[in-house]
Amino acid sequence: MIKLKVNGRERSFDGDPDMPLLWYLRDELSMTGTKFGCGIGQCGACTVHRNGEAIRSCSTSMKELAGKTVVTIEGLSPTGDHPLQKAWAQGNVPQCGYCQTGQIMQAAVLLKKIKKPSDKEIEDGMAGNICRCGTYQRIRAAIKTAAKEMA
Repeated sequence: MIKLKVNGRERSFDGDPDMPLLWYLRDELSMTGTKFGCGIGQCGACTVHRNGEAIRSCSTSMKELAGKTVVTIEGLSPTGDHPLQKAWAQGNVPQCGYCQTGQIMQAAVLLKKIKKPSDKEIEDGMAGNICRCGTYQRIRAAIKTAAKEMA
């Protein structure tokens, strides 16, 4: 039995310990905000937080989560009013929107570590989160907007 906390709620998992967290979230908990992109941890669409750090849920097995705390996009702000979520909407960041929850989750960790990131720090902090639509300029602008609100 694997015990973990997801978005503030205690959870127990007694399935295959090698199951990726992504499928537990989507199939077992019906939390579909976290997306499947590449399945090998390289695109960032599946980014969630484990104990405050960004991880790729498609390549993180359930056995790695015993006693850990996981936060998904649904848990970042239950009402959708986290400064990043507001900045994303205000800046019309998404085009297709598929990668955006992973982008927001990665950006949240970045802003915890660096309160007012430079363009280079944003680029480095967001590396590995791919947007096929190429909305990187809007992503950067939204991160800066959220950073101002959070400062």
